[in-house]
Amino acid sequence: MTVYRKILIALENSAHDATILGHIPPLAKLCGASIVLVHVADGWAARNIKQLDLRESEEMRSDLAYLERMAAQLAEQGLSVDAVLAGGDPAQEIMAIAVREQCDLIAMATHGHRFLQDVLRGSVASEVRHLTTVPVLLVRSKPSPKPEETARGS
Repeated sequence: MTVYRKILIALENSAHDATILGHIPPLAKLCGASIVLVHVADGWAARNIKQLDLRESEEMRSDLAYLERMAAQLAEQGLSVDAVLAGGDPAQEIMAIAVREQCDLIAMATHGHRFLQDVLRGSVASEVRHLTTVPVLLVRSKPSPKPEETARGS
């Protein structure tokens, strides 16, 4: 039986994160695993931070605050949590952090895009699973209700 010791959770700072954050904490508790939360800022400033000789951008400050909030919520549940903010290509950074942190599982939410959307938007999850030898758990996030559906339900 495989027992996970350290689980990397890739977050994108969106509503899709709730899906993966709902699945992994019980698994981590069951295995006694620690969690490494990772967000890769991939805006223009984050991708060019070294060339621009910047310490951080507004995007990265906001992303770090988000990561810290999520880490605090998991810690309140009794989990051991580290948070890592990276900048650059999300798939490459997730893979590198998983190796560096010696994670034995990468967990990500997926949007469930079909072929054309993947071509237009790319698929970080697909790229990660092709690049890494670390097992990857992909959980499809639930679609958000459309604004008109929310208004009708009220």
